Amino acid sequence: PGPGPVGPGPLVGIRKGEHPMNDPGYRVHTVDGYEILVGRSARDNDRLSLRVARPRDLWLHAHGFAGSHVVVRPALPGDARDEGDRPATADVPKPVVERAAELAAWHSKARNARGKVAVHLCRGEDVSKPRGAPVGQVRLRRHDTVKVYPRDWTSGDP
Repeated sequence: PGPGPVGPGPLVGIRKGEHPMNDPGYRVHTVDGYEILVGRSARDNDRLSLRVARPRDLWLHAHGFAGSHVVVRPALPGDARDEGDRPATADVPKPVVERAAELAAWHSKARNARGKVAVHLCRGEDVSKPRGAPVGQVRLRRHDTVKVYPRDWTSGDP
């Protein structure tokens, strides 16, 4: 017997909840030269927070609510060839932090909350996974808090 038929078939080697190679498992938005990465599921949040985020990237999450992990980092320059060409994360401008915090609140169970939502933010180096913690749960060594209204400004609505 020779090789099997060639053509479309089931995806092999991809477990339930995983994404094909061309889907990173997070949404990417760009604001003022910064990428805002928003996790899609608990498994994606782990990958985004613990593998994709670099130590100096900014990390955000709606406090006290299940929801997406959000990472802010400088966008790759237009002539960049790989990740090594990405500029280092310096101080992220306040308007970019506010936009990212609004997305963190929007992509959480706090979406319909009345009033402002507390969003924790820290550097990627301050995010870790406790041994035995459930998928999507992390520990913050230190953090700051901003309060914002949940808003999905990516949809084009004001």
